[in-house]
Amino acid sequence: MDFFFCLPIIVGCPTKVKPDGDQEARICPRCHNAAMFSAKSRTWFEFCFVPLIPMNSKHVWMCGICQLQVNMQPGQWEPQLAQPGYQHPQLQGQYGQYGVSQNAGYGYQPSYTQNQK
Repeated sequence: MDFFFCLPIIVGCPTKVKPDGDQEARICPRCHNAAMFSAKSRTWFEFCFVPLIPMNSKHVWMCGICQLQVNMQPGQWEPQLAQPGYQHPQLQGQYGQYGVSQNAGYGYQPSYTQNQK
């Protein structure tokens, strides 16, 4: 009797990004949110979802909202620091003091009626 075993072997090289260094909020040049931070990006050789060998490593600026990644090089471009109270340019003036829309409560309000028999 012959037995045949089929074992799937899963191999990959994913890139993992982990925050690193100073974590001051910076302004993303793509989406203009104060969500950019410094991080370390590493590519790993994985066998059956277990990272075994680091293949490549670099420092990057990454936006937590739009996922923009820019290589970090000493003495080169850095995203602008966000000032306290920074607000997205397209949203300025649309929200009141408490973060609630000025028109809150005036939109469509569904109502439910009971059918009488």
